[in-house]
Amino acid sequence: MTQGRSIRLFLVDGAPNGLLTAEIMNWTGHVLTGPRSKLPEIIERPECARTGIYFLVGPDPDNSMRPLVYVGESDDVAARLKQHNREEGKGGKDFWEKVCLVTSKDQNLTKAHVKYLESRLMAQAKRAGRCGLVNGTAHEYGVLPEADQSDMAFFAEQIRIVLPVLGFDFLKAPAETGSAQQTPASPDSPIFEMAIPKYGINARAREIDGEFVVLEGSLARESWVSEHKGYSDLFQQLVQDGVLAPEEADKRRFTKDHSFSSPSAAAAVVSGRNANGRTSWFVEGTRTSYSDWQDEIISQQSHDSGEGSV
Repeated sequence: MTQGRSIRLFLVDGAPNGLLTAEIMNWTGHVLTGPRSKLPEIIERPECARTGIYFLVGPDPDNSMRPLVYVGESDDVAARLKQHNREEGKGGKDFWEKVCLVTSKDQNLTKAHVKYLESRLMAQAKRAGRCGLVNGTAHEYGVLPEADQSDMAFFAEQIRIVLPVLGFDFLKAPAETGSAQQTPASPDSPIFEMAIPKYGINARAREIDGEFVVLEGSLARESWVSEHKGYSDLFQQLVQDGVLAPEEADKRRFTKDHSFSSPSAAAAVVSGRNANGRTSWFVEGTRTSYSDWQDEIISQQSHDSGEGSV
């Protein structure tokens, strides 16, 4: 079982949509985030005068399913943010609506450290596939001593933990389950299957870390067939990204495991139309639906805790 973490959040101006800081217990990192409208206040913060790594985040006009992200580093973040802000309308990085800055409370991050972090986090963002990365190719910075590389690997892992809490999930690693044929079912999350015999479609999935993951090798409809849009944008994005590749007999195949926000989102992509995932997915080899399986777990937990006893 993953060990719990304590994260301290502070609303700098008392507003939920204003400036926010975040820290993890026993981590020297410090995170500051806020909307671009608060940029005058952000650049006046002491954190912005330090060496750090930062993210510019905004919507992708060509893809509503994921954000655009720019990963940067500087030993004077305030100056770099001012520069980015001046690039508005000049073909520069004018897409961003939010900024997130990560520095060190002990101020021990050096220029070499943040260059290494920039490269590592860019590579992680590309692997995650949850955003469009504005940066070009990530550079490999291997000049750090071995001990420093280990420290920065830990530092990067803490960034990956805290950012989703702040609403940024672009570094969240995709679920790694192994191949569809080799992934074992577990008591916590069995293998689920969904079949559409009429079209020769069979898909398999697991629930991992709160996400519903359709496994590599699963089959789906060739195209979105419903007149209702629903998850059609998501379907087309997966086709564009190569997650759904053409398969014989008017089908598509998942080329890798893919995480969905819900069983219904996964069921819709598999079937090419809106679907209730809670009743479309079944525990493999049974007629127990996802909904029934979840209800059984809740009932068992209530029984084990003695709920309802006198």
